[in-house]
Amino acid sequence: MRDHMQPGEIPLLAVPAIWDSGKEQRSVPCEVIVTNQRLIGYYAVDFPRKRSFLEEHSLSTITSVTLRHKTYEPLFRELMVRDGQSKLYVRAPRRQIEALYAALHSAIDQYLPVASRAFEDTAAEQEKRSTPPQTSAFGRQDIRTSFSSSPLAIVILFVGGLMLEVISFGLWLVTQSIQVGLPLFVAGLIAVLTSILLRRQRQSLK
Repeated sequence: MRDHMQPGEIPLLAVPAIWDSGKEQRSVPCEVIVTNQRLIGYYAVDFPRKRSFLEEHSLSTITSVTLRHKTYEPLFRELMVRDGQSKLYVRAPRRQIEALYAALHSAIDQYLPVASRAFEDTAAEQEKRSTPPQTSAFGRQDIRTSFSSSPLAIVILFVGGLMLEVISFGLWLVTQSIQVGLPLFVAGLIAVLTSILLRRQRQSLK
């Protein structure tokens, strides 16, 4: 990661999280890094093949940061970051997402005013009276969703479908009768396919 740092850039916090900017086909598990200049999603692996991922948002372009808690999502919290043109979703356990939210808030408050003052010291007098830089808005949001479309319900549906398929296969081995295991297999297959469709529907609504 040091090779990707800019002059004067200082890492402030790094947490493991899930990065979803909509640019990739799926969400990306990576290290989310807050510096005094940028919010970065990064990983690099050498096995089984060499791969890397790097996306960034400059702190100066961030217009809002919202910490979101969705019902029926007991493990994860979500951070929604806007930069005026796009949205970034970062998901992580509550402790990590709270730390990330606080680090972003602190970095923007602490380092962006310094850049503004440095500019004003060297700018002409008429430029000082121009429109001030846009500030970032921070907030928290509780989102109430129905259980049937929640990630927890989708996981239960998917796992339950797989279990039904395993049970149906076991019954077929024991009884040697396809008529005994077939109904359970069909029910399990429907449950798995339904969970996949619900997950894709959730992703398309973002």
